[in-house]
Formats: sequence, C-alpha cells, structure tokens
Amino acid sequence: MICFPNAKINLGLHVLEKRSDNYHNIETLFYPIGLKDILECVPLHTANDPSIQLSGIPVEGNAMDNLVIKAYRLLQKDFPLEPVEILLHKSIPAGSGLGGGSSDAAFMLKLLNDSQKLGLTATQLEQYAAILGADCAFFVQNRALLAYDKGDRFQAVDLSLKGFFLILLIPKNIQVSTREAYAGIKPAIPQFAISDCICLPPENWKDCLVNDFEKTVFAHNPDLALMKQALYEAGALYASMSGSGSSIFGLFRAECDLQDAFPDCYYWSEKL
Repeated sequence: MICFPNAKINLGLHVLEKRSDNYHNIETLFYPIGLKDILECVPLHTANDPSIQLSGIPVEGNAMDNLVIKAYRLLQKDFPLEPVEILLHKSIPAGSGLGGGSSDAAFMLKLLNDSQKLGLTATQLEQYAAILGADCAFFVQNRALLAYDKGDRFQAVDLSLKGFFLILLIPKNIQVSTREAYAGIKPAIPQFAISDCICLPPENWKDCLVNDFEKTVFAHNPDLALMKQALYEAGALYASMSGSGSSIFGLFRAECDLQDAFPDCYYWSEKL
C-alpha cells in the first residue's frame, strides 16, 4: 500500500508563552501544499519486526529511529500488527519547517489503519499522532487549520488559497533546528491575531501576519532574509519563513519561474 505524505506551510506563527512542561504555547495556521514524500508498506512474511529503506534526500541518524518506525511501534503497543517493510522516499528536506517527518508519521498511522483494518477514527488517529510530535496531528485532517497550545489543538478555518501561485525555497546549505529557532525567542501576545489577519486579502498580510521565529533565525542566517526580500521584489503578495525551519515561501497572483535566481535552493512551485 502506498501513500504520499505532503508538506505544509505556516501562515503566521506566534510564540505566546512558555509552558510548565518546557514546551511553548503557540498560535499558527497550518496549510497543506503539494510537495510530497512517498511512503509504501509491503507485508513481510518472513520476519517479526518491521524494516525500513530510505531514498531521496538523505536523512541523518539511524533509520530505525525514523518517525515512521515510531508510528508503527506506537500502534503495535495496542494492536497485533503484521510486520511490514517500509519504503520511504524523501522529497521534503529535514529542518525546513515544512513538517515532512510529522507528515510521514501521520500518514504511516493512516496507512496502517487502512491496510491492517484497525478501525481507528480520525479523532483516535489524532490522539496517536499527538504522541509522536506536536504538529503530527494536523496531517490527519490535512486541511487549513488554526493551531493552538503546542500546535496540537485545532480550529477549523474557512481559508482557501486556490488559484494563487506558490514558490517555495529551501536552502541546501542551511538547516535550522527547533532548539536554535527557540533560542532568544521572547514569548508575547501578538498585536494582531492570525484569525483576524487571514480575513484580509493576502496582499495585506505582510503588514500583520508575522512569524516570530524570523527575528532570531534571520539574525543567524541573513541569507534567509535576503531570500524573503527577493520574493517580494519578484512580485510576491506575501512572503514568510515557514514554521521554525529554513524554508521561505512566497504567494503570487500569477505563475512565474524564479528557479534560476536561486541555484543553491531546493525549489518547488505550484498553483494552489
């Protein structure tokens, strides 16, 4: 069985306060996009444990520590899962703020639920996904959602970017860890709530829709700030860093090709 875990972008991201469990309460809007990994599970009849093969963009660390294996192990605690060989082809770079690992984990839960007929509801899948990571649960519903608390409490939002053109830039030589992004962050209540900003036309978002991580991340990685400015100079209605990672995206009214201007980036574009 095969599926295609997709990436997401963040439209605004506010770090509101530090929690007693050392996490932070945030406010953001997750929006799914078309950049996808490929995830396949093949039944293993000659083994008791799952195995994994990785391809595509290299992933650091032990493959058996990948979130898709953790998703399998999590369900295995409650269900007698049949062993599988997992084939994961990575197109979403790690450390880019696009939720690639979280998406892989959530899609793994959904794939196992379907292929092994576990009968889990969407709510139950979200509960399992939240154990694996703060934003994993978003990819169960996989539609535009306002996210609160650790990024795992959601509110439906009536937002469609259909018809807009997205350009996504992911530097090949810059990765931003979550720890690095939070270093220097001063939690605060924002001047404008994201729910209010998104009611405005996208061309007005640059005046109110803010990613709090840009201030600290751009200070250490000024090339990211230059990329954002370049997107605006090319005609973007709105441009921002996504999540706490290294990717920069721009929304445009009309299709354009800027790939030659960013040779040191993974480049993705699509009509939403």
